[in-house]
Amino acid sequence: MQLIKKKCVLYQKNNNYFSFNPIGEEKLDSLAIEMPVALVYNGISHSVMMCTPQDLEEFAIGFSLTEGIINDPKQIYGIDIEETCNGIEVQIELSTRQFVALKEHRRNLVGRTGCGICGVEQLQQVQRQYAKTESTFTLDPSLIDNCLAQLEQHQLLAKETGATHAAAFFTPQGELLALREDVGRHVALDKLLGWYATHQRPQGFVFVSSRASYEMVQKCLACGIEMLVAISAPTALAVEMAEQHHFTLFGFARKGRITKYTGN
Repeated sequence: MQLIKKKCVLYQKNNNYFSFNPIGEEKLDSLAIEMPVALVYNGISHSVMMCTPQDLEEFAIGFSLTEGIINDPKQIYGIDIEETCNGIEVQIELSTRQFVALKEHRRNLVGRTGCGICGVEQLQQVQRQYAKTESTFTLDPSLIDNCLAQLEQHQLLAKETGATHAAAFFTPQGELLALREDVGRHVALDKLLGWYATHQRPQGFVFVSSRASYEMVQKCLACGIEMLVAISAPTALAVEMAEQHHFTLFGFARKGRITKYTGN
């Protein structure tokens, strides 16, 4: 279940500018579910994130990749999703080698909605270094309007609730291949990257319905993505990281306009 229905009362201004009156009777409104999801590796709880409980296997794979816990989805031998009285546990069976490495570099993340700095032990963990990306295609800015339309059309949970972010994957020609939603923008991206890593890593770019933080760039770099398009602004650190890794970064993707910050 991704949403629940709750009673509410709509208030709206009447003819008197200074007062609001309830409009009609109580109505049912759709609310996105946000609940704790624990990622448990080989029986040891590693992090707890607040998530929308859908596409959790892809989330587990994407998170494991972007956190450097695995380098390849094949290093995960199994994923079991178990409901508990307090939330959901995602039980992940890692290869022995990766689990030993995880224990050596372990950190606890009690996430708000997926911020990747929560709980890091050293400043060096904030910015990681990745291989520089190789540009294999150039984005035609005229495709953005169509991408935006597809993004809006396929955000089913956002249409119902108005409370979720989306991360989508498009081909260089602007064809939507996948879209994932979550209350957390980082979690939505991890879910999408979990899909990407298990679908032969097609050529294309990521489009997010949020700002582009440094960590959104970092997550893409960790999975070999070469381009990120964001509806809102990038941060200065995101642009700096993109420049260092020859990564292509766009922001302010709106109908009829887009801003390119880095890339060929």
